[in-house]
Amino acid sequence: MYHKINFFKFKKLVPIALIFLVANQVNAEGLTMSHPVFSQVNETITGVVQDQEGKPIEGAKITVVETGETATSDAAGNFSISANIGQTLSVSYDGYTEQMVKISGTSVSVSLTSKKETTSIEEVTLVGYGSQKKSDLTGAVSQLKTENFKEGMNISVDNLMQGKIAGVRIVQSSGEPGAGVNVSIRGIGSIRSGSTPLFVVDGVPLSNDAVSATGPNIGLGNAQAKNPLNFLNTSDIESITVLKDASAAAIYGARGSNGVVLVTTKRGKRGEPVFTYDTYLGFSSVIKKLDLLTADEYRAAGIDKSYDHGGNTDWQDEIYRNAVSSNHSVSFSKSTETGNYFASIAHMDQDGIVLNSNFRRTTARLNAEESFFDNKRLKIKLNLTASDIKETGIPNGANAGSDGQVIIHALMANPTRSVYDENGMYTNFNMNAHYNPLYLLSVYNDKTNTFRVLGNTEATLRILPGLNYKFNLGIDKTMSERNTTMYPNITDRTPKGAYTQANLESLNVLLEHYLTYDFNVNKHGFNLLAGFSYQKFKFSGTYFGVRNFVGQGTGVPPEINPGYSGEAFIPGAGYAQENELQSYFGRVNYNFDKKYLLTASLRADGSTRFGVNNKYGYFPSVAVGWTISNENFLKDSNIINELKLRGSWGQTGNQEVPNKITQASYSLSQGSGYYLYDNLNLINGVTVNRTANPDLKWEVVEQTNIGADFSLWKNKLYGSLEYYNKTTKDPILNIPSGALSPTSTIWKNVDAQIVNKGFEFSLGSEIIKNENFTWNLDVNGATVNNVVKDLPVSEIYSGEVSGPGLSGVTANIYRNGYEAGSFFMLNYLGIDANGKYIYEDVDGDGKIGPKDRKIFEGAIPNFTFGINSYMKYKKFDFAFSFIGQTGGYLVNNTALDLNINNLASDRNVLKNFYESGASFTNQPQLSTLYLEKSDFIRLNNVRLGYTFDINQLKFLRSINLYVSAQNLFTITSYSGYDPLVDTNKQVGGNQSLGIDYTTYPSAKTFILGATVKF
Repeated sequence: MYHKINFFKFKKLVPIALIFLVANQVNAEGLTMSHPVFSQVNETITGVVQDQEGKPIEGAKITVVETGETATSDAAGNFSISANIGQTLSVSYDGYTEQMVKISGTSVSVSLTSKKETTSIEEVTLVGYGSQKKSDLTGAVSQLKTENFKEGMNISVDNLMQGKIAGVRIVQSSGEPGAGVNVSIRGIGSIRSGSTPLFVVDGVPLSNDAVSATGPNIGLGNAQAKNPLNFLNTSDIESITVLKDASAAAIYGARGSNGVVLVTTKRGKRGEPVFTYDTYLGFSSVIKKLDLLTADEYRAAGIDKSYDHGGNTDWQDEIYRNAVSSNHSVSFSKSTETGNYFASIAHMDQDGIVLNSNFRRTTARLNAEESFFDNKRLKIKLNLTASDIKETGIPNGANAGSDGQVIIHALMANPTRSVYDENGMYTNFNMNAHYNPLYLLSVYNDKTNTFRVLGNTEATLRILPGLNYKFNLGIDKTMSERNTTMYPNITDRTPKGAYTQANLESLNVLLEHYLTYDFNVNKHGFNLLAGFSYQKFKFSGTYFGVRNFVGQGTGVPPEINPGYSGEAFIPGAGYAQENELQSYFGRVNYNFDKKYLLTASLRADGSTRFGVNNKYGYFPSVAVGWTISNENFLKDSNIINELKLRGSWGQTGNQEVPNKITQASYSLSQGSGYYLYDNLNLINGVTVNRTANPDLKWEVVEQTNIGADFSLWKNKLYGSLEYYNKTTKDPILNIPSGALSPTSTIWKNVDAQIVNKGFEFSLGSEIIKNENFTWNLDVNGATVNNVVKDLPVSEIYSGEVSGPGLSGVTANIYRNGYEAGSFFMLNYLGIDANGKYIYEDVDGDGKIGPKDRKIFEGAIPNFTFGINSYMKYKKFDFAFSFIGQTGGYLVNNTALDLNINNLASDRNVLKNFYESGASFTNQPQLSTLYLEKSDFIRLNNVRLGYTFDINQLKFLRSINLYVSAQNLFTITSYSGYDPLVDTNKQVGGNQSLGIDYTTYPSAKTFILGATVKF
């Protein structure tokens, strides 16, 4: 049975903690009395252990030589120990030379020297609810740090990961500033529950639900919600850690099936306080233009003479612009003996490359940590960020059909038309479903304002040496308002005008308690974790609309005073939903002699989203590792510095389904009514809208991973290799129901499987490393083979295609034995002597129809890769990154709208269609004519900087000036704007894959920037 845990029950932990505190103090006193006394009173000696580069060392052992008293350094390298002035400390850590330090005061600083070159495998890496040395990891975990984030115009976290982690694919749903981004890890694992990983920011798991309001359809399609991750200032991010396999992600249970991304923000570091000012100025333009007929080419095409309007206009030049962007970020960081502090404030102003689109964001952050009581027994952390985002959008709804997209209007516009008529007014095309794109932009106004606050406080109490109790309370609050106006106009899309306002509020509250215990018994090392988590999600919204108001520039605009303007056509309405997640989790990490490793975890999740018969799901994992390089036969090898083999198995879950779908739903309607009385008045009857299913449960992802980590020739070659097999079981579908069911469909777990398997590699090298010149090169790549198995229905369709005469046509199919979201269409064979398109007659009946469609390869690339290089010569730094993919396909729905038939209807066409010799009378049909490879390689980022050391000014440390470019060039055969795109064209909630429909193009950007440190 499902129960909520009362927070106040944890008050019972207080007397237990006090008993431990007293017992620990008595024990410490007993130890002190059993050793020789060098002075009358022991001192509390505090200190920090660092490596030769000043980085903290966690896990170093500190021993008082004279008494045997011991301590261990924490993640910040800090330690405290009871000793006397004049005694000696022995400080040791594997891989480093032991250091003997004479105590001359109550504070000491120890710098350890590596016995060999530091390797990546020795770094400390975040994992769920803690951290581990990379040498102790048994799961597939990848981490990026600040130095991996090359300067660029990156709005959100997902942009920072692009091309840097094997198996992680970042695809834009749109190039519009602040638009949503699709992130997938190791393929596509669900048909309708999404493939977005779980994002955890400073210990708070975020909801994958939209946090900004969507724009209702007022004739131009629904405007999609913005990227929920764009509220973070990327300059504040310290590291991004991706948990890819089940062993690493299973500790997050029901939400870990698509992988987990841990985001940590910056904290104050030891040393002098640092004041930093970051700024840049960016200049953006469209990444490419589509090759359409020019005005002269259009006239020469032999079209109807009435279609020559005497003008000469490049409509792409008219709607696209050279956009200017700027960013200013100020931060302050400081560390003391007992804590650290980081504060920042930033403002980003980014104009979109399409007229009237922009993104404005102001953020503020405060991170603080302080220690209290003896030997820093109690530590309290605070993370708080607030952001205010203002966005202006354009009419480009993905579900607007062929006549609601401003970009498709610009591409189809006859190049012989002029923007303005002889009176200086916008030229009226006088056509149904086709308008002057500049005029359409002028009468449309879409503004979204989103305010979000994310904060958490974490308290850590050391009960006994190695035994810590942690408490984490987090709150994520968002308020969003979207005002969309279509002013009265001369088109056939809401000609009398329409205004809508949509409001959304969301609240995510987290409460966690957990214990960790680290201890060693001879050569046996243990790290134990046990905890409880409760999270509640609540979101609500209101919306209304008015129409038939006065023209633009006259009277009061409806967004200022909607009650004064027009008449209501959407009465005030609203909605509210909430769901809760209650979890118990535990993990054991064990190592023997730093050679043999074992990790096991179990999480039990209870969710209100699922049926009463399956409230709880259980997600286990187990992993083993063998550090071969610590064996005697390799310990002194000059070639193999680090070598570890590991294997894991585990299960995670996916709960991303609509709320309440396990429960029946009813409504009153006249269609189900009856006549109860003799007066013949119709009484509304009850209609069943949804059939209950109390047995509904999580989708389960079972994953096996085999990996190897290595470092050779003193870091000349390092990296990791992975093989994974990831299978989704019990997928949730809304499928046809059985006989006698009150509804035609039912939400149900089916016995189907979606299998993703492949290889990943991450290779790096310190090619050159000396006093003046450093050159690091990293390469990563991943393969994926995706297939659907055991689907209980013959097929599932998705991927709605837009275009004249294409209503109800879909491009994606889910069928057994094929890749998820494969393409289903006619097979185009060429053009006959009369210019008619030839298609394969699959069924041989002499006619071309729906039965002649075939299944073709899908959108998922079978290989993705990234190349990242960093060079530093004296005070110059130079970095570049390439990204690419092969083996995937895209449906170019934009080209489908720009088909040859446009020349018969006063519209423009792609030049290659005209030059193919096709007849103007060919009607558009979805076929492989519009199916293109999405293979590409792109210079994603390049940066050149120079650092000035300011020795003359004591208050100024350094100035780094740099120039940077993004999306500098792309090598591809894809004829659309960008091969790395995916428009959301889902049908019935089932994922669409690989459709490019007049997507807001990506931008090519040049940046001038500076980083000043005081």
